[in-house]
Amino acid sequence: MIDLPIRLRRNRRTEAIRNLIQETELNPADLIVPLFVLDGAKQAEAIPSMPGIERLSIDHILQKIEHLQERGIQSIALFPSVNPTFKSKGAEESWNSNGLTARTIREIKRRFPDICLIADVALDPYTIHGHDGLVDNEGIILNDETIECLVRMALSQAEAGIDFVAPSDMMDGRIGSIRAGLDAAGFHQVGILAYSAKYASSLYSPFRDALKVHLQFGNKKTYQLNPANVREALLEAKLDESEGADILMVKPALYYLDIISKLRAQTNRPIAAYHVSGEYAMVMAAAQAGYLDAPSVFYEALLSIKRAGADMIFTYAVEQIFM
Repeated sequence: MIDLPIRLRRNRRTEAIRNLIQETELNPADLIVPLFVLDGAKQAEAIPSMPGIERLSIDHILQKIEHLQERGIQSIALFPSVNPTFKSKGAEESWNSNGLTARTIREIKRRFPDICLIADVALDPYTIHGHDGLVDNEGIILNDETIECLVRMALSQAEAGIDFVAPSDMMDGRIGSIRAGLDAAGFHQVGILAYSAKYASSLYSPFRDALKVHLQFGNKKTYQLNPANVREALLEAKLDESEGADILMVKPALYYLDIISKLRAQTNRPIAAYHVSGEYAMVMAAAQAGYLDAPSVFYEALLSIKRAGADMIFTYAVEQIFM
């Protein structure tokens, strides 16, 4: 027998011991479930690139939330799949007080007043060109003009009863403007969950399929972050925090665990991470081919995101883990 005074395997010997010393916990309350809402009633449309995920009409959204709450999920993020007839160059539908998003917020809060409800603030579901901002005649994304629209959009959501507006557009200065606009209108209690480090990733395609949003020209690299950059992401987050963001987001999550970890060392603000559609779709495709066990892979993936420093995770994989 080897003389080993320190044997770390003693702490792994049984499941009870392993649970006792486990450093990172993953709970349903840590997760935020993105839901795709569409107009109409009794509507459920499968999204082929995201197996198991559907676009749902408001009545089905309410049923889905009841199902999720029964399993300990306390937070929902809304994303509208907008009828093309309501899209325009100026995205005016995005702040329509009777539009799809506002109506959905009101119905959810009427039925589930205690749910934490988050809504995306970006123009891409509402623009005919698919970009997150207004565009001039030369194809340049306009920063300050876009912010004016985002403030209107945030105010519309606040009036409907949202808990957190979530600007995902990556325009410079939008957090400060939205905070000022909300406060001036008396919505001091409405929080801002800022997509602070949103990268120009190749992993968003299934999400765009879900919203039926497709770029008509160019790409989003003039406003979303370069995947090669770390310091820039940390600066973006620092600026958002100084402008009044309540929660800071890193997106995507798994490919950017280093950013989550470095941001955790920089801030005391809560950190959200978005386990994005491409990260979900890859595992589901492999599982359907018989290469992976989806629930165990998703659990490991989400655990790694928490271990890196995220306090909360947007994920499509809830049904695979906690249902």
